Amino acid sequence: MGKYKYIIIGGSAGSFQVVTKILSALPKNFDKPVFLCLHRLKHIRSGFVEALSIKSTLPVVEPCDKEHIRPGKVYLAPANYHMYIELGNYFSLSTEEPVNHSRPAIDLSFFSAAYAYKSKLVGIILSGANRDGALGLKSVKDAGGYSIVQDPDECQVKTMTTASMQVTQVDEVLKTDQIIDFLLKLD
Repeated sequence: MGKYKYIIIGGSAGSFQVVTKILSALPKNFDKPVFLCLHRLKHIRSGFVEALSIKSTLPVVEPCDKEHIRPGKVYLAPANYHMYIELGNYFSLSTEEPVNHSRPAIDLSFFSAAYAYKSKLVGIILSGANRDGALGLKSVKDAGGYSIVQDPDECQVKTMTTASMQVTQVDEVLKTDQIIDFLLKLD
C-alpha cells in the first residue's frame, strides 16, 4: 500500500456527506495530497470550502492556477473551473467548455492526475447523477493506479458509480467506512 502517494476523489449528487465523513476521519499527519473534484453550483463561490474545513482535520483550499501541490492538503476544484494536475506537481485551471455538462469536470481532473501520477494514484468515485468520472476512473486504472467506487447500494444517486463499473474493472467497491479504512492504511 505504500506506493500510493496521491488521492483523487470525484463526486456529485449525494457525495458531500461522504466527503465530509472521509475528511473528518483522516488524521492531521496524513501526508498525501487529496484532490476533490465535486460538482457544485457555479455561482456560489463561498461556503463550500468553509463547510468542508469545519469537518476536515487537514487544510482545505481551492488551488490557484500554477500553484504547487503539497502533501497533507485537500485541494478542492474551484467552482466553474476545470482543475488539471500537471507534470511537475502543480495545478492548472481552465474555463474551457463544460464536459459532461460540468465544470469542473471529474473526468478531466482524473485524466490529468492519472497521466501525472500513474501507479502512485488512488482514484475514488462517489455518489453522483451523471456519468462524469467513469472514463476518468478508467484512466486511473489504465495508468496503473488503484480504482475504487463507493458501493452503489449506499449511494444517494448511483449513476456515477455504476457508470464507472461499466467502463472499467474497478479494484474495489467499498462503503464509506471501508474507503476510510483503506485510506488510513496507506503509509
